[in-house]
Amino acid sequence: MFLGISTLPLAFLFTSPGSILFQFGPLTIRWYGLLIASAVLLGVSLSRNLAERRHINPDVLGDLAIWLVIAAIPSARLYYVLFQWQEYAQHPMDAFAIWKGGIAIHGAILGGIVASLIFARIQKVPFWQLADLVAPSLILGQAIGRWGNFFNSEAFGGPTDLPWKLYIPPDHRPPEYINFEYFHPTFLYESSWNLLVFVLLITLFFRDIQGKSRLKVGTLFLVYMVAYSAGRFWIEGLRTDSLMLLGFLRMAQIVSLVGITLGCAGLIWLYLFKRPLPDVVSGAHQEADIRQQPPSDA
Repeated sequence: MFLGISTLPLAFLFTSPGSILFQFGPLTIRWYGLLIASAVLLGVSLSRNLAERRHINPDVLGDLAIWLVIAAIPSARLYYVLFQWQEYAQHPMDAFAIWKGGIAIHGAILGGIVASLIFARIQKVPFWQLADLVAPSLILGQAIGRWGNFFNSEAFGGPTDLPWKLYIPPDHRPPEYINFEYFHPTFLYESSWNLLVFVLLITLFFRDIQGKSRLKVGTLFLVYMVAYSAGRFWIEGLRTDSLMLLGFLRMAQIVSLVGITLGCAGLIWLYLFKRPLPDVVSGAHQEADIRQQPPSDA
């Protein structure tokens, strides 16, 4: 039963219908892949729309999207595999089975940032303006992608008996929780948090273009870093499958603290010290930027 809505009074629970959407002969379409593809397509469309509203050539964002996909998905998988290598050491080819799940959003973000920096440098466009336009699409994509964890019965929290509890099949439970049936749906917590961050970023964006407030270049991405990282930090503390550093440090919480620190430092730099953020293109923080480029005829 899709989402497994219970008929019990005053309560409901989630149950995954399985990771496969449909299968036709050798062709298998999985929910995880469909959600990732949908998030990418929606994100590209949104970024291009935001670019047009800021009178920026949307083709620049279309070109950047190709770089981001090429860099982000392998980086997300590599990040996960490195911290879970004990699971893949005996069967290293399984590291390529991305359709089974097992990607880390922090790896995707890091890979995307590196790709964006290189793209901005080569194309001679301001990195921070690109980052501001991508940030809303990124957090929206994360909100959508988290539901892949639901269909794969992964990335859940500890045992709970709350009304919104998530049923996890025995073969997906950690050994220490094999006798528990219901767990925190941390995918739902993070998806909901990400949607709130998306609303915040879009609100800031439209207030800016309507002249109700003037945002400095880089603000949206820095707010994304702080807001997303804050939510991820506390949600990660509920999970049972965190990627660990040295066996006892939750890697996602460490990266989240770094994100909060860097994001706050950047906002202080912009608004307290009133200095532009350094960019990979010399003088890119000045007003002569991609806003003044004419639309492409392509």
